[in-house]
Amino acid sequence: MDSKLVVSPSPHVHSGESTSRLMFNVVLALMPAFAVSLYYFGVGALIVTLLSVLSCVLFEYLIQKFILKVQPTITDGSAIVTGLLLAFNVPSNLPWYIVVIGSLFAIGVAKMSFGGLGSNPFNPALAARVFMLISFPVQMTSWPLPIESRLKYIDAITGPTPLAILKEGLKKGDTISQIADQIPSHLQLFMGVMGGSLGEISALALLIGFAWLLYKKVITWHIPISIFTTIFVFTGILWLINPEQNADPIFHLVTGGVMIGAIYMATDYVTSPMHPKGMLIFGIGIGLLTVIIRVWGAYPEGVSFAILIMNAFVPLINRYVKPKRFGEEVKRNG
Repeated sequence: MDSKLVVSPSPHVHSGESTSRLMFNVVLALMPAFAVSLYYFGVGALIVTLLSVLSCVLFEYLIQKFILKVQPTITDGSAIVTGLLLAFNVPSNLPWYIVVIGSLFAIGVAKMSFGGLGSNPFNPALAARVFMLISFPVQMTSWPLPIESRLKYIDAITGPTPLAILKEGLKKGDTISQIADQIPSHLQLFMGVMGGSLGEISALALLIGFAWLLYKKVITWHIPISIFTTIFVFTGILWLINPEQNADPIFHLVTGGVMIGAIYMATDYVTSPMHPKGMLIFGIGIGLLTVIIRVWGAYPEGVSFAILIMNAFVPLINRYVKPKRFGEEVKRNG
């Protein structure tokens, strides 16, 4: 009987998904947040977003075409997603040249210098945001007020974010009760009526996108839910211990970059663990670091730093939770 068993390398089943399709679904998921940013910040949000996306696509094309001398892959949509996420993590009045510099860092340094899509150890948009925050601290912490700044760009009316108000108030010795009048209600925070990066303000819009990504099976629940749960539990304990010195857990969930970070950047395929158990460890780490930085650190916000720090631990997490391999030769004694 002359029959052969042919075993080919995995994967043996193809889901039909492609990089471009996955990126397209991420772009669709970000559209509710983009619509809200246009409503609250108007022309500034439009200019910064378009400039960021176009710059990222252009830099990726130029670097691949003329420096790496490989076939450009801008059609896969990853540069568009990077541009959107970068724009969503900066103020809507950020000068155009800083947006371009940030795009160059995201694509040229955080992505292409490591080999392009699939090889970068850190999320490109977050790496660029931190670089911009360190390089241009004044411009990166100037927050336009929603609605009042719709028709303005560089000369927008600015004000502090809820997290900054909380941080400064506690530093001066005020209690939460005394600070509460300066902060929008939880419902307003949930809807996005506050200062902040143009794409992070509306938890509602970001959660709509989260539901879409889950429905299309672009991401799983493990990382976002573990981040949300960890932040809720950790801040809840602090709040129960001393409610006059610690904000309640709902406040921490709907302010700052928790929603956009947990849903759209911590879940990046390249920079997050592969195994569900590893994803939970990864998410818990991000949640803990976020609260530690917010409560005891110098910055009022900590999501970006937390995700980047945990990105560095991903290879170790993958090694720890690596599933058992089948088909290995068993060593026998004797």
